[in-house]
Amino acid sequence: MEVCNHRMLNKIVVGGGFVEIEDIYGNLPKLETKRLLLRKITLEDVDDMYHYVSNEEVTKYVTWEAHKSISDTKEFIEYALTQYENKDLSPWGIEYKESGKFIGTIDFVYWEVNHNVAEIGYALSKDYWGKGISTEAVKEVIMFGFTCMDLVRIQARCLKENRGSERVMEKAGMSFEGILRKSMLVKGKYQDLKMYSILKEEFNSKER
Repeated sequence: MEVCNHRMLNKIVVGGGFVEIEDIYGNLPKLETKRLLLRKITLEDVDDMYHYVSNEEVTKYVTWEAHKSISDTKEFIEYALTQYENKDLSPWGIEYKESGKFIGTIDFVYWEVNHNVAEIGYALSKDYWGKGISTEAVKEVIMFGFTCMDLVRIQARCLKENRGSERVMEKAGMSFEGILRKSMLVKGKYQDLKMYSILKEEFNSKER
């Protein structure tokens, strides 16, 4: 199994100069934690993905609507496959190693390469809420961002009412910065967003 070696990739990519999006997403590496495998999404994941993206509790606080049919889910996966092919920003699928079940996604929803800043987004099946799964995935992606992408700041935002996502960001070591008032139009309503972030020096001090 090919798993990202953070330190090795950091030397290869960052040591050669500015990191470009295609340096990372040209061949999105697998990441592994104690319970999770973060890897590319495939069409074989369509049923597992549809199980949670069709759940309105899961989609209550995200920017996208619950999927109404499995064709909606297949369309999203095909979009992700195109992103992989184009070497552009694309999601990791979250696989629960014990069962081999596909249970969510996590990605950098944007990456300002010239400013070394990126933002994390994630979604998880309700069946796995309350188990620390999202926090485990976010911590791994934060580590990857700082050690392999040369980031200096990683941020994440959530709707003001999304206490579950707030807890994930806090447990992942991110700090609350403030509320962005009516900063995004979500499902027909202008929403306040809470902003969290972690800086590279803060991450390094926590790792010691």
